[in-house]
Amino acid sequence: MENNYLCYKGRPLVRCGNEIYFGSMSDKYIILIKETAVKKVNDIDVGSRFEIQLLFTDPDIKGRGKVYKTSEKNTFADTLELAEAWLERFNA
Repeated sequence: MENNYLCYKGRPLVRCGNEIYFGSMSDKYIILIKETAVKKVNDIDVGSRFEIQLLFTDPDIKGRGKVYKTSEKNTFADTLELAEAWLERFNA
């Protein structure tokens, strides 16, 4: 099967507005990254605060019950590193 998604460390990244979904729906958990603050750098909006949520992919779990763990980071690089660590640990 051909994968047309942008990937980070072998996992798909899918953006929808200011939200990025990281991981595969076939795993037990995925990550939701929300850009919560931006700053201007050379007239370009750059994310400066990110909320990370580890979510259950089980379709029978609804609402807030989907959120297993949360955190916040100031850089997208730190956000992705934490997200990758969570997926490695909790999908093992």
